[in-house]
Amino acid sequence: MKYVLDQEKIRPDLVRTIERLSGEDVRQCYQCGKCSAGCPIAADMDLPPNQVMRMLQLGLTDEALDSRTIWLCASCETCTTRCPREVDLAAVMDALRHEALRQGRKSPIRQIPFFNRTFLRLIKKYGRVFEMELIGRFNVGTLHFFKDVTKAPRLFFRGRLKLWPSFKGRKTARPAFQAVKNAQRHEPAEPPAADESAGNPTP
Repeated sequence: MKYVLDQEKIRPDLVRTIERLSGEDVRQCYQCGKCSAGCPIAADMDLPPNQVMRMLQLGLTDEALDSRTIWLCASCETCTTRCPREVDLAAVMDALRHEALRQGRKSPIRQIPFFNRTFLRLIKKYGRVFEMELIGRFNVGTLHFFKDVTKAPRLFFRGRLKLWPSFKGRKTARPAFQAVKNAQRHEPAEPPAADESAGNPTP
């Protein structure tokens, strides 16, 4: 006996939400694997990028949202460039992170959301990133107090590390943050879950 999967029946509303946020149709992926073959950090992921897409195609949203992969993705867009179907997989990963945060799911890699929060806080504060403070706050917050400290003098003398922050861009950064906050406040609520039947057997 074989089974035929009805894609409409195994596409919960959460998958449609991911598609709306990313602007991509996950059904376009035909699992060629080019994204995973080209991903520079695929070796550290628990699910290769193409398998994350397959999870979404099968309606296995919990597995996708709880994976390390969506947090490790660096949004380098190598996968997007290599995709023969022109699926923006980086945007899908970003949408999955957004949804995971909205649902209150915890990242399996604690340092990543901490780094993201610290990075954004400094952008809001100065209008651009201040590397010295970013490194200091991140190392203290992750209890790696002296990580990479030996690299600081070389970076400083080459002009790559500033001792004082620049405030250029602060006037435009804060309104941008406020605009994002207003947009999030008016996001539509999640619709009720659709029928997630796995499929119908056929003789």
